[in-house]
Amino acid sequence: MAELHIVGGGLAGSEAAFQLAERGHQVVLHEMRPVLGTPAHKTDKLAELVCSNTFKSTEVTNAHGLLKAEMRELGSMILRAADEARVPAGSALAVDRDVFSAAVHDRILAHPHIRVERGEVAALPDPGIIATGPLTSDALAQQISARLGIASLAFYDAIAPILSVESLDHDVVFKASRYGKETMAGEGDEGAYLNCAMNKEQYEAFIDALIAADVHTSHEFDKVPYFEGCMPVEEMVRRGRESLRFGPLKPVGITDPKTGRRAWAVVQLRREDRAGRMWNLVGFQTRLRIPEQQRVFRMIPGLEQAEFLRFGSIHRNSYVNAPASLLPHLALKDAPTTLFAGQLTGVEGYTESTATGLLAALNLDRMLRGLEPVVPPPTTMLGALYRYLREADPKHFQPMNANFGLLEELADPPRDKMKKRELYAARALADLQAWMLANGLAAA
Repeated sequence: MAELHIVGGGLAGSEAAFQLAERGHQVVLHEMRPVLGTPAHKTDKLAELVCSNTFKSTEVTNAHGLLKAEMRELGSMILRAADEARVPAGSALAVDRDVFSAAVHDRILAHPHIRVERGEVAALPDPGIIATGPLTSDALAQQISARLGIASLAFYDAIAPILSVESLDHDVVFKASRYGKETMAGEGDEGAYLNCAMNKEQYEAFIDALIAADVHTSHEFDKVPYFEGCMPVEEMVRRGRESLRFGPLKPVGITDPKTGRRAWAVVQLRREDRAGRMWNLVGFQTRLRIPEQQRVFRMIPGLEQAEFLRFGSIHRNSYVNAPASLLPHLALKDAPTTLFAGQLTGVEGYTESTATGLLAALNLDRMLRGLEPVVPPPTTMLGALYRYLREADPKHFQPMNANFGLLEELADPPRDKMKKRELYAARALADLQAWMLANGLAAA
């Protein structure tokens, strides 16, 4: 049996390699680190998380939670590793980065059908899967562009700072989850998040400082087409002084214990590790210069002496124009067994990227057995994502993450939003199971 080559050892590539190996294929997983590093990665581990430590919601009435439920039906290895590394974050699946990456890394290296090769790859594999993610090397990106006949698109991802818990003022910072609902089994009622309440004067002063703060600039950044889901906080505030109060700093659902009332604005911090020593400033992706991050973010009540374990930064994110250049199962038009997966396809988010790696592996296995590639129906979240990548306007193509707006509409949708989402989820999971049965698909 010929070896299959997976290029990229991130979430999508690791998932794809595992799925193919479990189905009996000999797999070579290529990862360029540490031979060639990136501006965002810090280790040589497979599946290192470089942006957030959360895979978002696990509830099926949330689009990301529904996608996870579908992936579990398909046997996602990445989600099993995430479960093992889970840290308290309410209904979100947040992980200890090191524990998670080690779990994936060890599974891959221990698999008898997988060989990991370190070093840059500058050729498109056939048969194989390209899952090099947002930091694809220049050499491979040039090969992709040349093969597709169009220029790859690019935007920039911003990441949020991480703070030391010991440096926070715990007389000011308080634990609470929005509406008290975001609790995890065994976590207690005090909440999964740390909160910093702001009154109107504090908020206005913070906004003034944020608007005036110095940012990293270059010619490349002059016309940055930011993805909405990863908008730098200083860019968000330029849309209006109240934009943060209706975005990541919205105070609804949280009561300030000092006043017994809702604050003017609330900054939330999410746990990064199991021990609770590192906390992420939720929604504070930024390209502020390091001294400015220290000055401006320490204006937040309770963070006056904050120790920054990781500063926010910005890095390149490349993706291909999928609707213009790829087949419906995200493969080259002239080589259907050369598939793309992960953020390179134009999906956005950890869960979405992993899901494309999983489906790419299932389809490559099918084609090598003489079967046609298949895509779930658009009543499922995974199928709806693939439909978007197939049918979006190629002239204005932008990355997309899971959302209920992608799904095929219900025949008779109820007015109640939660009831509608419950029906979406029930239909999606039923249709996915029927699709799996019809196509002889079983979880690895």
